Amino acid sequence: MSSIALGLPRSIVMASDQRPGQKATPNPQLIHRLLEVMEHEIVPLTAREVVKGNKLFGAAMLNKHDLSTIIADTNQETLNPLFHAEVQTINHYYASPREQHVAPSDVLFLATHEPCPLCSSAITWAGFDNFYYFFSHEDSRDSFKIGHDLNILKEVFKHEPGGYARENSYWTGYGICDLIENCAPSDRTAFEQRASALRDTYQQLSDLYQQGKGKGQSDDPAFIPLG
Repeated sequence: MSSIALGLPRSIVMASDQRPGQKATPNPQLIHRLLEVMEHEIVPLTAREVVKGNKLFGAAMLNKHDLSTIIADTNQETLNPLFHAEVQTINHYYASPREQHVAPSDVLFLATHEPCPLCSSAITWAGFDNFYYFFSHEDSRDSFKIGHDLNILKEVFKHEPGGYARENSYWTGYGICDLIENCAPSDRTAFEQRASALRDTYQQLSDLYQQGKGKGQSDDPAFIPLG
């Protein structure tokens, strides 16, 4: 099965004023698989780490040709504030035997939450040409009380919300919920039900994280500088 058959980034042309996913032709098989990886592979990893004080962000790398999971991981900022989910996923992937590696051009990158500037840079430097995300930066701020992504984009890069280039010469970022919205009604209803269940799950994880995160003391085992 080719990446073109799956409707992956290099086969999609979108206008620059569109949010990624709004003009892309949705691929039900791809959407199903992205949700499945979140539901059954990322969420269990994240739930385990949230109780240790880590954030509720997860990521995975899939093979573009058959959508099999290459690796899935989650946030571990209590070990190192740079160990965001996307960075951890890339780190652990490159720690695996080289003969198991897949060319970056053959990787579909999944992030549960729209990557922050650190993680989008990591995706860029690792050579991936795409990422798919479920929750937006605005969701991270408004639903999960973690607004650093938007704050950094504004304070450091002078970008207002949504102002960075989701389509550029390095990669294209796609919103899974945008893809769901553009599905045929027969597929959209089932996907929306699964998306709603995922939102409920992540709200529970968020509540747990907010209750248990470090209180600003650097000697707290759960201390994260930007918690």
